[in-house]
Amino acid sequence: MRKMADCRRFESESNCSLTIIGEEEEVVKAAAEHAAATHGHADGPELREQIRAMLEPEDTYMPGRREPEPFPG
Repeated sequence: MRKMADCRRFESESNCSLTIIGEEEEVVKAAAEHAAATHGHADGPELREQIRAMLEPEDTYMPGRREPEPFPG
């Protein structure tokens, strides 16, 4: 099953709207690289596990605006 990482889900200073959908490992890698480059997170095993835990099924994607929630932790 394909997975989704959706920046619209969480509050951010940049109001990022990027959504990444693909096979789980592809999404985790791309989302970690994006989180480091755009949001200032340190890419590493801990970040990748946090991302993996927040992935959603591809079929939950909805276009348009999404009400952001606070980032966990």
